[in-house]
Amino acid sequence: MRVLLVEDEPKLAALIHKGLTEDAFTVETAPDGETALELVRSNSYDIVILDIMLPGIDGFAVCEGIRASHLDVPILMLSARGMIEDRVRGLDTGADDYLTKPFAFSELSARMRALLRRQPAGAFLVLTVADVILDPVRRVVTRSGRRLDLTQKELALLEYLMRNAGQVLTRAMIAEQVWDVTWDRLTNVIDVFINHLRKKLEEAGEPRLIHAVRGVGYVMRSADERADA
Repeated sequence: MRVLLVEDEPKLAALIHKGLTEDAFTVETAPDGETALELVRSNSYDIVILDIMLPGIDGFAVCEGIRASHLDVPILMLSARGMIEDRVRGLDTGADDYLTKPFAFSELSARMRALLRRQPAGAFLVLTVADVILDPVRRVVTRSGRRLDLTQKELALLEYLMRNAGQVLTRAMIAEQVWDVTWDRLTNVIDVFINHLRKKLEEAGEPRLIHAVRGVGYVMRSADERADA
């Protein structure tokens, strides 16, 4: 699931980014309101985490801009302002929830999950490739009814592959989307995780769904087509 984090404090942004990535979210960060509006209008996000105190236009104006664009993405506001008037203003401008700083990451995560659960049925479609089913909200994966015990990073990797089923994904694309880093040709971390994921998917002898494309990357497909590995 994709998160837009709008936060101008580098240390706090890095901490939230790290926590969300470990929770298997794909995170993009905007340091100011103008950048946030450009990103949210040109990309699809499952939730926006929005600080109020931003350089340039503030979080209230960003929230109003998002809603004026008729985008119904859930918005969780963050602020050091604890006054009831600020909370009311945030909610009135279109925010779905308001969290006062300082806060524990566990509370931020819980509030995000609550907002995602409130989304209309079908807003987050269950992903299916062959007999593999992934529920992006509940973070549950099954194959032929068998529940898979995946790490958060394995879950994020599988979700990315399933959302792009049938499309060849380069190692650079996977590194950027799942690890949020530039791919280093000297490391085999992606191949190691793919192998771990394959073993769990094929534990009961099921056919292979994640195939290597020699010299390029990987593709997940349901059809039993020829692949390099």
